[in-house]
This record gives sequence, structure tokens and C-alpha cells, in this order.
Amino acid sequence: MEKAKQRANGTHILVVPLPAPGHINPMLQFSKRLASKGLRVTLVTISSKTHDPIETQLSMVNIEPIYATYEEAGKIDLESMLQWLLTILSQNLPDLISKQERNGYPICCLVYDASLTWALDIAKGLGITGASFFTQACAVGTVYYNVQQKLLRVPLEEDRVLLPGLPLLEPHDLPSLINHPGSYPSVFKMVIGRFSNITDADWIFCNTFDCLEPEVVSWMRTKWPIKTIGPTLPSMYLDKRLEDDRDYGINFFKPNNDTCIKWLDSKEACTVVYVSFGSIANLGEKQMEELALGLKRSKTSFLWVVRESEIQKLPSNFEEQTSEKGLVVNWCPQLQVLAHRAIGCFMTHCGWNSTLEALSLGVPMVAMPQWTDQLTNAKFVEDEWKVGVRVKVDHMGIVTKEEIERCIAQVMEGERGNEFKRNSMRWRELAKEAVDEGGSSDKNIEEFVAALLCK
Repeated sequence: MEKAKQRANGTHILVVPLPAPGHINPMLQFSKRLASKGLRVTLVTISSKTHDPIETQLSMVNIEPIYATYEEAGKIDLESMLQWLLTILSQNLPDLISKQERNGYPICCLVYDASLTWALDIAKGLGITGASFFTQACAVGTVYYNVQQKLLRVPLEEDRVLLPGLPLLEPHDLPSLINHPGSYPSVFKMVIGRFSNITDADWIFCNTFDCLEPEVVSWMRTKWPIKTIGPTLPSMYLDKRLEDDRDYGINFFKPNNDTCIKWLDSKEACTVVYVSFGSIANLGEKQMEELALGLKRSKTSFLWVVRESEIQKLPSNFEEQTSEKGLVVNWCPQLQVLAHRAIGCFMTHCGWNSTLEALSLGVPMVAMPQWTDQLTNAKFVEDEWKVGVRVKVDHMGIVTKEEIERCIAQVMEGERGNEFKRNSMRWRELAKEAVDEGGSSDKNIEEFVAALLCK
């Protein structure tokens, strides 16, 4: 027993996420699962010397920061920032691996974000096994793979698309990068390129669970030996097997914890719509106005996360006029909020992390996707998992106040609302089963750990 424990502790995994919340958080939770089984796990982050460091509350996982300043990117737009991040990571990764070996903790496996395909080349060059980690849904990965293989032509030539393992998709169900391939060329190149050397990876992990996407997971397994390991939420919201794992552990924004929870405590069960569009999405001023008026018109109370950079887009005196039914905050502890008895609906951009959180916590959704994979996720929320409705945009691409009011009412009221709630609770139980002992995701993680220990 003691020998096995020593062998496990000597097995060192290096985890390299794309430095963005939607990529770091799932890979961090996977790291905690591995560490809970006795492995030594180190996760790489990028920290700025000129900014406050990312707050961390971790004991199970070692954090290895790469220090760099954003100014090196020149302009702070998405394209240049992405290029800067990739350059910083690729330049520093070999030295970081060498440093671990000098310190007596040689790396045996490199788990890398699937977008960082060059990380596998570095690992192979150093004689290290490599594991690709897909942070998005398998449905989205399949779309990108078909584009990469030129089986799906971009720009689109047809009104409907039928791909292996997927339902019939219309253009507005596909990732926005497919409909507008020239909008973010670096991002498009990165997501398509994830399949360039996938067959060379020793392991392929996907942040989903088998019964959530059964058809597409089955199809992908005919191509590659993928292993589903999700949903990657803190354990206390799922199987409760990891002690004190109540949060992701890395905070990118300072949440208004006390304000949010105290306000929710004052509300009755299932009476509040929680509105949040993640850490990146920026709504236009007209859309912010329509959303504000839609929330004002609705019969339900609302908790709305409006980042500090977006607050000036709110209509004049909106907060004062809605103070009796609504609360606007810059950030909040999303998991705590979604798990609160007062929440009856989540109005979301359908980022994959937010979607998995809502499914895992049994919260119905109003899907208001913005870009990339969110459109496909929204399709599944409404038509495949049947846990909510998707907003419709007008001829100007705006979701009107009337549409927002209508969608919230559909999810929060009547028999259809009850059906969404029943379906959401069913998915919550299935998510728990997947990561609990003997579940599909738990078995896949156990197999990975066992294979590393055998080596």
C-alpha cells in the first residue's frame, strides 16, 4: 500500500490550459480529480507583473505561474491577445518542464488544451506522453472536425447541415466562426487546427459525459479513443467526494458574494431569473437597453451580472427604478447562485461551462448565445435536452424586450415551465452519476491514472 502511494506521488502531470476562464476552470477541476487519486499535478497560469495576481485557494494542485505583461501584445484586442498568450506559453513551456525535472519532479504526462497543438510536439520531443483536453462540447468539436476535413465547406453552401452524430443543424445553430469565418481568423485557425495532430495524442479527454451527447460521443469513438471526464464542476456540487472542493479556486474577478446571497435569501423558491453572459461577451448598447426593459417588464425578480466595463450601457436610472425587484452586480459566485433555492431560471450566453453548471445544478435556461460554440450549445439546450428556450432575434439581430419577457415567462411559468424543471432535475442526477464512484466519467479518470501508474 505504501509503495503504491509513493509511486502515485512520484507520478507528475503538467496541465497547460489556454489562459482564459472558460478553459482554465475545467482543466483545473480535472487536475483536482487527478490529485485526489494521489498524483502530483501542476497547472500552468500566466500572471502579469503589473497587475494583481490571480487569487487562488488551492492546496491539492500546484500552480506554476509564467510572469508576463499584457503590454507585450501591443494592442489589447482579441486577436493580438490570443497571439501573445500562445507565444508566451510556447516560449516558456520547455524551460518549465526542465525546471520541474531539476527540482526532482520530472513530468510523465502533459495534459494540454486541445487548441495548443504545438504542446504535443514539445512533449513528444522530450519523451513525455501527451493528452489533449477538449473544453467544449463534443457536438461542437465534430462541427470543427468536419470543417478541418473539408467535409463541411465554409462559407456554407446549404441551408441545413447534417453531420455524423448530430441533429439537423441550420446555419444559426452552427458556431459563429462557421457563418463568419473571416471575423476572427486567429480563433478560427486555432479551433480548426485542434485536429491537425490529434491522432498523435496518447489520450483525448472531453469535458462532457456519455449520456449528455450519446450519439456524437459514440461517433467520435469510431475515430479516436476519446474519454469523457465531465462535468468538471467542484465536487461539492456533484458527488461530494473531494473534501472542501466548493469552488474552482481561481478567481478572475472579485464577486459580490455577501450581497448576492443575502439578497437571494430574501426571495421565495424559484422566483428569480439569474442573468449572466460570462467574462467576455459584450452586448451592444441597444441590446443592453432591450434586455434591461425586458427584465423590467417581466413578472419575476432578477439578479443581473453586469461587468464594470459594461455598466455605462444600462439605461439611465435603471437600478433605482427596479430596486424592488432586481439586483445588479459586477460579478457573483455563479455556482452558489445557481444552487440557491431562489433561482428558477438562468438567462445565459450558453458558454459551455455555464451550460454544464446549469445542467448539473438542475436550473432551466433562457439561451441567448453570442458567438462561437454558444449557438450550438443553445440548440441542444432547447431541442435536445429540452431544459429551456432560445431567444429569437429580430431583423436587426436584436433580442427585443418583448421576446425577453416572453422567454422568461415560458421557462418560469405554466406546464411548459414545469416540464423544463423536471428535465433539468433529471440531467442533474445524470451529471452526478457520471462523476460519482463507478460512473462513466469516474471510470475514465481511473483508467487514465492506472495506465500512468503502470508506466
